[in-house]
Amino acid sequence: MTIPAIRAAGVSKRFGATLALDAVDFDVQPGEVHALVGENGAGKSTLVRILGGVHRPDRGEITVEARVCRFHGPRDAIAAGIVTIPQELRLVPALSIAENLTLGNPPLRSAFGVRLIDRARARMETQARLAELDFTPDPDMRIDRLSFAERQLVAIAKALRRHCSVLILDEPTAALQAHEVERLFTLLGRMKSQGTAIVYVSHRLEEIVELADRCTVLRDGRVTASSQRGAFKVADLVAAMTGSSLTLTTADLPLPGAVLLQEESGPTDAVQLRANEVVGIAGLLGSGASRMLRRLFGVSGDLIQVRRNGERRRIAAPADAVRAGIGFVPDERRLGLIMNLSVRDNILLPSLDTLNRGGRIDRARGDRLVAELMELLDIRPRRPYLSASALSGGNQQKVILAKWLALDVGVLLLDEPTQGVDVVAKAQIHDLIVDFAKRGGGALVRSSDLAELAVICSRILALRSGRIVDRLERSSGFEEERLYAAIGG
Repeated sequence: MTIPAIRAAGVSKRFGATLALDAVDFDVQPGEVHALVGENGAGKSTLVRILGGVHRPDRGEITVEARVCRFHGPRDAIAAGIVTIPQELRLVPALSIAENLTLGNPPLRSAFGVRLIDRARARMETQARLAELDFTPDPDMRIDRLSFAERQLVAIAKALRRHCSVLILDEPTAALQAHEVERLFTLLGRMKSQGTAIVYVSHRLEEIVELADRCTVLRDGRVTASSQRGAFKVADLVAAMTGSSLTLTTADLPLPGAVLLQEESGPTDAVQLRANEVVGIAGLLGSGASRMLRRLFGVSGDLIQVRRNGERRRIAAPADAVRAGIGFVPDERRLGLIMNLSVRDNILLPSLDTLNRGGRIDRARGDRLVAELMELLDIRPRRPYLSASALSGGNQQKVILAKWLALDVGVLLLDEPTQGVDVVAKAQIHDLIVDFAKRGGGALVRSSDLAELAVICSRILALRSGRIVDRLERSSGFEEERLYAAIGG
């Protein structure tokens, strides 16, 4: 076997009382895709951050091409040829797409003996890189005008622009549609053929089976399995991740009840949501599916009229939606959490009015509510005073959902609710959404995973260019070909 492009040998890492990694061995060869999988909190993100120079191991060592490396930060890892695309997109909202893509390594030109940034070349490079991912925005557009999935494509293009010997991708396809995923896999295949070593972290286990040459499974900070291509299937990975098999069942929802939410202004094909319903929204990148949810929650800048439980409401801001009993789980976790606050405070933040007793917060009741929800949603670790930023991505997602369950809203707007969560957590979140609907609530769910919508939804709305172009009912069967045709896939 050749010398590994990068290797972790006996790596351990502790955060306070939590042992995140315990004597982990992991390596990736040049021209190999080595997948890393595990449940949320298994230690994947910690290992990725150590390989990328964000954290230092407490024990063990990192070698790059057989040289022992002690990274003091991400800059050292980049200098060693290691580029990471993290779950948290490191982009500057106020800068343009081109400025973000070339930030830190801009193309230069000489003028009167001075080296200046070549903005025309930066725009050309940006267009060329993003075209490889079938994304053709104006390179001068500000990043904060893009959806999360579009920003994810910019982050991928930014990383691929760097010449690296090791590429680490942490959930790169979480918000992408099948077409964008296919284009990314083509690019990774090209890099692999050129000798790039690729570490690939994903909860989409079907992708792992298709893409990976090797797969290592982590559970509770330890390696529980490591297999070559052809020696593992999805069921094998689930068993190694969880210690048991997992059965997914299709939602069994009661007949729809009274209208909970009816959009009365805006598009002619406005949204209607009934009690006991889970309604899916399917659409390609740029279809307007995310904007529909933001509009209903009052964050798009539009003033809309809705009828909520028979009462007409004006929604111009999120506060109006919350007062109307509407909760929103966005597709980007930093928009749904205050990262430097504790898990407890994040969960209780929307419920402070209901916890108010004579001008004082009923802390004991709040603590009981948080404990119940952390148990119900299996938020790990069970440390309510831990900062939200210290949790894995999947557990952060559960905290966002918990805060709306704490407030006991009647309508949930969910944008990619299982993005970046493991198969067990995904099944748990599905059960929670369906149970919410069975108890008389209504949920509107956008997902890039059409199979997920088919599992949990009563109806699916197909969107294109901001308009509903088709409506599919579970009672008539969800026809995959019809749905793909409707959204333009």
